[in-house]
Amino acid sequence: MVMGHPEGDVAVEGLKVEMLTNPSGIDVRFPKLSWQISTDQKATYQEAYQVLVASSPELLNTEEADLWNSGKVASDECLNVRYAGEELEKDTKVYWRVKVWTNHGSSAWSATAHWSFGLPYYKDWRGRWIGFDRAFPWEDISTFPTLGARYFRNEFEVKKQIKRATVYLMGLGLYELHLNGQKVGDAVLAPSPTDYTQNVKYNTYDVTEMLRGEAENAVGIMLGNGRYFTMRQNYKPYKIKNFGFPKVLFNLIIHYADGSKEVVSTSDEWKGTADGPIRNNNEYDGEYYDANKEFPGWDSVGFDDSSWLQAEYVQEPRGDYEAQMNENMKVMREVVPISLEAIGGDRYILDMGQNMVGWLQMTAQGEKGDTVKLKFAESLQEDGELFMTNLRDAKVTDTYILKDDQEVTWEPRFTYHGFRFVEISGYPREPKIEDFLGKMVYDDIRTLGQFETSDPVLNQIYQNAWWGIAGNYKGMPVDCPQRNERQPWLGDRAVGAHGEFYMFDNVRLYKKWLEDIRLAQKADGALPDVAPAYWRYYSDNMTWPGTYLMIADMLYQQTGDTSVIRENYAAMKKWLVYMADRYMNDEFIVTKDSYGDWVVPPPSIEAGTGQNADVKRPSALISTAYYYHFMEMMSDFARVLGKQRDIPEYQALKERVHEGFQQAFYQDGFYGENKMTDNLLPLAFGMVPEDDRQQVFDQVVETIQVKNNGHLSTGLIGTQWLMRTLSDFGRADLALKIATNTTFPSWGYMIENGATTIWELWHGNVAKPTMNSQNHTMLLGDLTVWFYEYLAGIKAGADSPGFKVFELQPVFVEGLDSVKASFDSPYGTIGSHWERMGEQITWKIKVPVNTTAIVKMPIAATGEILLNGEVLRSGEMEVRLSSGEYELVF
Repeated sequence: MVMGHPEGDVAVEGLKVEMLTNPSGIDVRFPKLSWQISTDQKATYQEAYQVLVASSPELLNTEEADLWNSGKVASDECLNVRYAGEELEKDTKVYWRVKVWTNHGSSAWSATAHWSFGLPYYKDWRGRWIGFDRAFPWEDISTFPTLGARYFRNEFEVKKQIKRATVYLMGLGLYELHLNGQKVGDAVLAPSPTDYTQNVKYNTYDVTEMLRGEAENAVGIMLGNGRYFTMRQNYKPYKIKNFGFPKVLFNLIIHYADGSKEVVSTSDEWKGTADGPIRNNNEYDGEYYDANKEFPGWDSVGFDDSSWLQAEYVQEPRGDYEAQMNENMKVMREVVPISLEAIGGDRYILDMGQNMVGWLQMTAQGEKGDTVKLKFAESLQEDGELFMTNLRDAKVTDTYILKDDQEVTWEPRFTYHGFRFVEISGYPREPKIEDFLGKMVYDDIRTLGQFETSDPVLNQIYQNAWWGIAGNYKGMPVDCPQRNERQPWLGDRAVGAHGEFYMFDNVRLYKKWLEDIRLAQKADGALPDVAPAYWRYYSDNMTWPGTYLMIADMLYQQTGDTSVIRENYAAMKKWLVYMADRYMNDEFIVTKDSYGDWVVPPPSIEAGTGQNADVKRPSALISTAYYYHFMEMMSDFARVLGKQRDIPEYQALKERVHEGFQQAFYQDGFYGENKMTDNLLPLAFGMVPEDDRQQVFDQVVETIQVKNNGHLSTGLIGTQWLMRTLSDFGRADLALKIATNTTFPSWGYMIENGATTIWELWHGNVAKPTMNSQNHTMLLGDLTVWFYEYLAGIKAGADSPGFKVFELQPVFVEGLDSVKASFDSPYGTIGSHWERMGEQITWKIKVPVNTTAIVKMPIAATGEILLNGEVLRSGEMEVRLSSGEYELVF
């Protein structure tokens, strides 16, 4: 429905407003609303808006909006506009639309969007948790458990005509929900994992169209083990948390057309069984499926469940109930394999052509009892067999047992694998490549960025980065998807998350991760190395837990949302006090570090062959430099929150740390042991006195050019500051050299040796195989940040977080002929595409509606500069551009 314009409005043809909607089932009473404006007319900005919020679409007009009519508000803000209407009741669906006025006229009313307010309080939930808190005789819960899926069902009558029906569900560890014989939604491996002693996420589904009014209905729920029933039982219980057996709490709230409502919830009247087709499932070992145990129609009305058990009431999880604000996982892409080769006996090797994360869909036909095994690996041995050693004790095998001679198509539900190659054995006939299809699984988030250059090595690195980052989004950012680890290590994403922001719509994921970190904090202030803290690693160092501050800062700078600072400020401050109290000596040196510059490359590929890379090299230089950096960061946070009284304390401690750092680590023109990272950190953090900066930077350059023959020698920490620091000191050419190298150590070396994702180690092809994941993101460092903010030049404004005002200032580095990048910012698409033709550069720019770009010309552009064909004023090296598309030639 499109409303007419009030008298005096001038409607602009082609001016559109698109709402950025909230997820369903939120538990925030006054959420923030956002929208994007698009038009082909240049220099358009918003002058006012009007938001209508109502309890039904029919009431979304200026006279009847029963929840909120903002009126015409003079403002250019279109992001994070706080809903200021009636306080919402639980289980409420809310509809909204917006209209904007611009300097060129007004829009029509937007299309209708909606959000729902869920069950905010513990007592809002009806019914009880059900499950089976025990293993059955055919199950094993020793170190390598074989615990099958649990199945629960119930039939209920819908007595009247339905107006609206909503499911609220907590299924732990993982669930799949069915109504009347159909799966509900397209999520997989739901819900998002948490530390279930701290919080439990619930999901919400509108099932109005799936229920049968005035009839019998059936609900069925499958429960997988997930992170709740831990992948390794009774193995290092001092280290690995275990939460119990799978369980579920289900509420279906039905609103009838006559105004009444009814709640269907889990109880001991439900029926359940563990004797179903999924005989075992976990992330490490795979899924075992026996089709002979299937019970067709179990999720439909009329199924005979007389042989099933009564569901049992079980202890609820200790964590608080929370609406899940981040996206669930989903099958996001299908991957067609590229080859299928026999390797002897009944065994075949399937090559997907890409190291991916997810599972394999299989189509098979045989005889009852035929057993097909699918074993997964990232690479092959020289003899063509799977290379399994780097997976440690993860069994990574899916098993399917046929029940008859009918063709069947199957894929697992409660596991995933990191793999390129699959060994297929026991297949009942000669397999064909078209019998198999890869399913890539990660969080249901959009790819926002595009990046391409004239250099094929850079392009392949970017593609490898995309596959690795996406595949490791698992409701939290995990380190790797294939071996018996798959943990959300903080250190892996510190600066990397900044670059990921340009590539993926991951804001809600990283907000959730900040909560995971905050809830993992000990009462004394200690923060973990892994969060959620499935592994009890509290090693006390500045770099891994310090990611907490860096992610919060990144989200604020990139979105302008102050809530990420406000919600985490106290916990961050508490941690820094804890570290100072325990580990800062009288000279203001932070003496405690755990990992140092993790996984620095060996001096040569020969020296690294067969060597163990799991070597810790603690460094007080690194921990002290980071404490200095975090004091400056906390000062900025205090300014954002108006906590002016905290700033002098931070600044005073920062200066003392700086004095101690200089005294302890500055030699004659270099820091520490004159390693690249030793010098990069003080340069990147602004710790080097002005008179010494060039000399220290010269040491970095000499290390790269002379000692390393044009290569890096940094590990996880140093690589996070490498590319930007080189460019900031005028050596983008050297950064490009490092980025495009194809010899060891480099990202290009990985490609030359077959990598289609990013390795855990610079020498991952020859290192001792107990630690050489072929799909990690941590060694990307600041490379993807450099791609977008330096090569393409797209960066949030220094004094304007969130891209309302942003900068465009590429490094037009010699050696590249073109860079083409775009990024769907919160306001719309920002584009930067430059191309070198001889001595001339043509630079095309796209600026979204309601934003301003500060475009900075290269210092080398001393000649005539044309902007859309017109000559800029002489000496004009910076221009401000409103929305539209532009072309600069110089």
